[in-house]
Amino acid sequence: MKRAFCIVMMAATAALGFDAARPGYDYQFPRDHFSHPNFETEWWYYTGNLHTRQGRRFGFELTFFRYAVREESAGDSPWNIRDLYLAHLTLSDIESQRFHKTDRLNRAGPGLAGVDAEKALIWNGNWRVQWLEPAMPKGTQRLTAYADEFSLELDLSPLKPPVIHGADGISQKAAGEGKASHYISFTRLAASGSLVLRSETFDVKGLAWMDHEFSTDSLGAEQIGWDWMSIQLDDDSELMLYRMRRSDGTADPHSSGTYIDADGRARHLAWSEIQMTPGAGSDWKSPTTGGVYPLTWKVEIPGLDLDLTGATDLDDQEVVSERRVGPSYWEGAMNFSGQKAGKPITGAGYLEMTGYDKPLELGPEE
Repeated sequence: MKRAFCIVMMAATAALGFDAARPGYDYQFPRDHFSHPNFETEWWYYTGNLHTRQGRRFGFELTFFRYAVREESAGDSPWNIRDLYLAHLTLSDIESQRFHKTDRLNRAGPGLAGVDAEKALIWNGNWRVQWLEPAMPKGTQRLTAYADEFSLELDLSPLKPPVIHGADGISQKAAGEGKASHYISFTRLAASGSLVLRSETFDVKGLAWMDHEFSTDSLGAEQIGWDWMSIQLDDDSELMLYRMRRSDGTADPHSSGTYIDADGRARHLAWSEIQMTPGAGSDWKSPTTGGVYPLTWKVEIPGLDLDLTGATDLDDQEVVSERRVGPSYWEGAMNFSGQKAGKPITGAGYLEMTGYDKPLELGPEE
């Protein structure tokens, strides 16, 4: 989900001239893997859990954001701004207990950042996703990103077709027409490649997850943050869950999730079918922002006879907003264990939490 809400610059009200996410959207692939400029915000979000042959573990996040600042380009100059492009890159080094993060902000300019459906390319500087075979059943992608301390080069191959979250083509986030997103995921991507950390190269493989969302004004005014998780279980099933938190401490009833079985069939989960609660005594306080984040979670889906506990092996995976274009948030690699239909089960995934240092703001920070 991120991202069911862009952590870049969200408008508090629907922007005039942009489309809202409404029921009945006609999804078409590969078209919908790329840009939707008639919507105000859009993101392509990659996370994954990787390991070396020797068992050293890493987590990663690479997210590309597009935020429209006006409906149309103001003239022909490549320097005129219609869209801003933000990208986040993180690496969780579990063994060394270190979290590396960086970001970048660009206008499109003369090739600085953008989305090109003809070239099957999404990029921000030298961070990019190149679709090698956009059409399914292949859908393979090459992800590359280079930073001062670390770099990633990964090939991603879908093991299942894309999933459309929600009901009737929309993922509802709050009460009201248009308070929704169009939300697509590849929930199980075989990942292989290399990462470089402080001049040391590691051959890695594992599983990745990709979210793509586009929307205009999907948040409710009373919502102060959210908790989102992706879970890849060892029986080849997956879960996406999100809990929208309101100012009175309750979960918004438009919170929801999706269960994907081993054959790739998706089942929408209403909030009434989900129990998703932070574990007692698991809070971690950020020394940077003062935010207090719960780092263990209990997940129960009675209709699936599923009972899980999620925890992390690296407490400090907080992404601090240094460019002041969005909130700080915790996003990191997670482990899951529990029971499904009375049998032990394990898995891995990612957890994102926002609004714990201060309530979510729907516009740029001042």
